[in-house]
This record gives sequence, structure tokens and C-alpha cells, in this order.
Amino acid sequence: MTGREADGLSRGLVVARRAMRWRAEFPYHWDADDLVSRRELLQAAVLASGALFAGTAVLAIRGALAGTGVTTAPLAIARLGEVAEGQARYFSYPTPDDQAMLLHLPGGRFVAYSQRCTHLSCAVYYQPERGRLYCPCHEGVFSPETGDPVAGPPQRRLAQIALRQEGDTLFATGEAP
Repeated sequence: MTGREADGLSRGLVVARRAMRWRAEFPYHWDADDLVSRRELLQAAVLASGALFAGTAVLAIRGALAGTGVTTAPLAIARLGEVAEGQARYFSYPTPDDQAMLLHLPGGRFVAYSQRCTHLSCAVYYQPERGRLYCPCHEGVFSPETGDPVAGPPQRRLAQIALRQEGDTLFATGEAP
């Protein structure tokens, strides 16, 4: 056997080993390729997409209907002297699971906002030393006076809570327009 013949034989063995390895990793015969036609694969994809769309629609409708059942009965938050100027009081409103904050702004004005960030629903906190509402999750910053986003990824303002004063007590009365 010459060197060329031995070289050709070793190349043939390498090719055969690769083919055997490929068959072990992908043990399907060409005859089995017809088990699922393109039409059947497309039908399965369309059905799966339709099922995902229907599930999303059901969840969206359920969420929209669930939001309408919340009653916003007035809730006493604090007496005027309990929250010092430049400080915040945290409370739950309109349900025990919804966190909110009452701010006593410089100048004596009170405002209340939902504590849920409009970006990804992380908690927002008042930082009086920096004069801002801050979401630590993604560095979101809101204006304490208006609730508008100032920096970071949030694009919408915080939900404002309407306040009513009776005597020296502040009440949360619902979501402000």
C-alpha cells in the first residue's frame, strides 16, 4: 500500500466516523421526514399563536374588570401636625395591598401619590434631602410637586391620590384626575 492510498484510507475513516457521530446525534431517517408536512407545521404554529393571543386577551379583560371593583371610601391618613414639612407618611390606599405616600411639601402644601413606579411597579420613596421621589430599581426620579418623571426610564407620572381636609385631618378620597 502506498502512502497515497493510506492517506486516502485514513480520510475515508474520518468521514465515516463523522457520519456515524451525526447519525447518533440525529437518529432520523430521510423517510421519516414526511411525518409532518409544512402545512401541518404551519397549522400548529397558527393554533399556538391563537391560543397565546386568546390567553392574553382573557388576562387583559380580567385585569380591566378587576380594577373597576375597588371602592375608594375616604381614609383618614394623618392630622396636619403629624407630618412635618418636608417629610412623608406612608400608608395603604385604596386597598391594603396598594402602597401610597403623603408628602408635606415646603410651603405647607400636601400631596399624595401611589408608591408604585410607572416603569415596572417598583416602590417609590421620598428623598427629602434631595427633593425628589426616587425609584431605586432603575434609577427613576419623579417630581414631588407634580409626580411627573424627571429622570430614568419612567415615561408616565405617578398616580395621584385626591386629598380632602376636614378640620385638622387629611383624608384620601380616590384617584385624582
